[in-house]
Amino acid sequence: MVEDPVERRHAAILAADVAGCSRLMGEDEEGTLATVSAHPTELIEPCIAEHPGRVVKTTGDGLLAEFASAVDAVRCAVAFQEGMAERNGGPNRRTVFSLRFG
Repeated sequence: MVEDPVERRHAAILAADVAGCSRLMGEDEEGTLATVSAHPTELIEPCIAEHPGRVVKTTGDGLLAEFASAVDAVRCAVAFQEGMAERNGGPNRRTVFSLRFG
């Protein structure tokens, strides 16, 4: 019997990015950069850690996160969207993240 040298595991991937980021940058570059750069450290990364996941990759306005469980990924996404709803509750422009699972 030949052993398979490839390590296999199941994972749920959550992709998040700011919807309409280019348009927002065109309207208010400095404000958009300040808002978008605050979300990962203040909300997204703590939410991912709380629902045992890890950030795999970040981009300018988004990220990829990995979870061992699809349930944890969905729970994280729900908590993240609830947190964004609270953050968007003020008079400032709304920031909307598009979330996808893989």
